Amino acid sequence: MVEQQQLVGAWQLESWSIGYEGRDDFSSPFGEDPLGLLVYTADGWMSASINRRERARLPEDASPRKVPDAQRASAYSSYFHYAGRYRVVNGSVVHYVTQSLNPNFPGTEQLRHAELDGQTLVLTGKDEVAGTVRYHTLVWHRAPATQPAAG
Repeated sequence: MVEQQQLVGAWQLESWSIGYEGRDDFSSPFGEDPLGLLVYTADGWMSASINRRERARLPEDASPRKVPDAQRASAYSSYFHYAGRYRVVNGSVVHYVTQSLNPNFPGTEQLRHAELDGQTLVLTGKDEVAGTVRYHTLVWHRAPATQPAAG
């Protein structure tokens, strides 16, 4: 069973797949090779961000707030983020969302079953959208330690 101190640190995403109740197909919401960073702190904070490896870029000569809505929406739809407090309960991780790119997430609790195998963390969860039950599987690998910046 996973314990909090085993999660502390940074994790890089390998994959995110979604299965659907009553169907045999799977989807990968940010493609087959997404980028992601999951951080758990020792004092109970977490942050998760995921994006497509190839993202639509915004014009460099304009503030993102001045870009047409459709162009901005296209660029931002390839990115997902939420953060907040967390705790480990009976081998699962509960994320208490305080901020998110998705305005519906703050105030929610995101329950993730956690399996740890060496340097690989697999988080699974389920939700329901428009009457369809979805099963999420996210595979993370412990990020390598970085060297202190030369100063």
